[in-house]
Amino acid sequence: MLHTLSSPRLPSAPLLLLAWWALSLAQADPNATPTIQLRLAGDKRKHYEGRLEVYHSGEWGTVCDDDFTIYAARVACRELGYLDAEAWTPSAKYGQGQGRIWMDNVNCQGNEKSLALCNSNGLGVSDCKHSEDVGVVCTQKRMPGFKFVSNVGNNLEDMTVQVEDVRIRATYSQRKRVPVTEGFVEVKDGGKWRQICSQDWTPLNSRVICGMYGFPGEKGYNARGYKLLAKRRKKNYWGFGVNCTGTEADLSDCKLGRQVELKGNGTCEQGMPVVISCVPGRAFAPTVSAGFRKAYRVEQPLVRLRGGAVIGEGRVEVLKNGLWGTVCDDNWDMKAATVVCRELGFGSAKEALTGARLGQGIGPVHMNEVQCSGFEKSLTECAFNSEATGCGHEEDAAVKCNIPAMGFNSRLRLSGGRNPYEGRVEVLAERNGSLTWGAVCSDSWGTMEAMVVCRQLGLGFADNAFQETWYWLGEPSAEAVVMSGVRCSGTELTLDQCLHHGKHLNCPKGGGRFAAGVSCTQAAPDLVLNAQAVEQTTYLEDRPMYALQCAQEEHCLSSSATGASSTSYRRLLRFSSQIHNNGRSDFRPRSGHQSWIWHECHRHYHSMEVFTHYDLFSLNGTKIAEGHKASFCLEDSHCEEGIQKKFECANFGAQGITTGCWDTYRHDIDCQWIDVTDVKPGDYIFQVVINPNFEVAESDYSNNIMKCRCRYDGNRIWMYNCHIGGSLSSETEETFPGLLTNQLSLR
Repeated sequence: MLHTLSSPRLPSAPLLLLAWWALSLAQADPNATPTIQLRLAGDKRKHYEGRLEVYHSGEWGTVCDDDFTIYAARVACRELGYLDAEAWTPSAKYGQGQGRIWMDNVNCQGNEKSLALCNSNGLGVSDCKHSEDVGVVCTQKRMPGFKFVSNVGNNLEDMTVQVEDVRIRATYSQRKRVPVTEGFVEVKDGGKWRQICSQDWTPLNSRVICGMYGFPGEKGYNARGYKLLAKRRKKNYWGFGVNCTGTEADLSDCKLGRQVELKGNGTCEQGMPVVISCVPGRAFAPTVSAGFRKAYRVEQPLVRLRGGAVIGEGRVEVLKNGLWGTVCDDNWDMKAATVVCRELGFGSAKEALTGARLGQGIGPVHMNEVQCSGFEKSLTECAFNSEATGCGHEEDAAVKCNIPAMGFNSRLRLSGGRNPYEGRVEVLAERNGSLTWGAVCSDSWGTMEAMVVCRQLGLGFADNAFQETWYWLGEPSAEAVVMSGVRCSGTELTLDQCLHHGKHLNCPKGGGRFAAGVSCTQAAPDLVLNAQAVEQTTYLEDRPMYALQCAQEEHCLSSSATGASSTSYRRLLRFSSQIHNNGRSDFRPRSGHQSWIWHECHRHYHSMEVFTHYDLFSLNGTKIAEGHKASFCLEDSHCEEGIQKKFECANFGAQGITTGCWDTYRHDIDCQWIDVTDVKPGDYIFQVVINPNFEVAESDYSNNIMKCRCRYDGNRIWMYNCHIGGSLSSETEETFPGLLTNQLSLR
């Protein structure tokens, strides 16, 4: 039998493709990680938060919030170079993204090196909408040794700058200057400081770096010296350029520039390491030279900050038609916040705060739905919705600004306290030609001095000022007094800016157990009197002396009442006081229950011996009559909706005013008056001051004073134009003779 060899039958093309795909799957590394890159985007209110976006296959997309947890946020933040995550947010809090939703049902253990290593439906497999885009809030601190690796190929224009740190490296001749305003720009990447090539560098990049370091603007510099210095120095360039628009608050918001070819000494042949020179605001200028005076106006500002614990932060207030008002937080963002910060002589914004985070203001809400380009000279130049209504003070916008590193906290410390927020005050002072740590004399030490200490250390507001500190064991080597006679107005940036004795110390009590001490707190109360309520409830009453015996014992009548017959009458200017706590913590008397004073006549306790001062001035500022109101009872008379009353005087209860509540002193209670029996008819200025002796620390004392115009014809009285201190422009205040000379004195 003859067998013939037949030709084999070839497989079809689809079968070949299927076999190739199966073979490639078998040979593929099952542990291979998909290549992704992350960034934070969207409507941020601080630079280390935002919508989480993923780059894959040449396209940016988002992550769905389904099954997302804090563990996934931690993985993402660490992949971005932050130490950890603080929180994550669902439902597109930072705005809805565009393009693909790359990841859904992300499930991380928390120790993964990349979000791509976490379990998920698979890249691009999702049934979500962009209304479910997830956001993360990372810690502000960066990861030591973090090295940026680009996984976006040539598509760098959409990639944000991700480095461990950035600095202005001053030359040797300028390193002792405070603050450092000029030098080489260096970024820290992979644990090493690296220069940036100047070839594509623009003034807009310099503007952003200056803003980060607390400076409102940039200026030119003498390049010749830096070129000579750069030639002599060994250079280690970063592998990327930087592309900022000038409106960013932080370098991490800028886009990457083109990739730099690193070739040793041949790198950046057409340029040199980037140098910048920044213009400091007036408060931080090394000298008060003419240049700085021209750059920043000293006349009446149009924008101010109130209620902040440290310089460069506070509730934003705007002057309009002679009246100060607030800004609504609708659409409040980092661009608008940065315009405010630069306008006031600070750098860019660290954070744009919403929801009255730094306390509620008073007066009108002047601006709503603010939109800034980022280059405006003033917030008042930004567009806003003048038709928008319904915004209350619970939505007041605030800012925290970048300020220059002044080294304020290196010359002051707290010692011996139970926590970092309290202790004996110790200052670094020059004695016998050397710097030594020592104590501060506690004579005249009070709340204002404590406020400056807490501000200088960045610890918030003063909680208490202590004149005895035997219970805090300070450093034994710092027992001796090196500073005495300290008297502060409360606005100083450092304790040594306050009045003090200088080298000629005078402290009879000495240091040790009598050294000055403080305790600080991050939140403080803020009492504000309702001016309209005073204006609407004022009237005169003639009251017989026999009905005023208790008031006489508590010194609530003028001196002419002493020895007056019981059948004679006193003329009383009566009114109601409605005192609101607009701050962020409860107002509590400084003294505890055990120190309250019992008054037998009225049969009540006084928790503060003087809570308010009432005064009547002539138009030239001469005091005509006065009264005072002891805090016989501090309690929550009424509260805003949703706030529970805490304080009630009945049954020797706790006294105070809760945040969001107010205490009403009705016109018909004792001492709620000024005795005007001896006052002649005429025009006067009526003034009320709350917490006049600064017994209790507050976030803002300027609004503790209220003034009204007052006309008395001998039988009737008219109270009009009542307003809170600081609520009007200085020009408007000047239309009230005597008002400026009688402002609340801060010692």
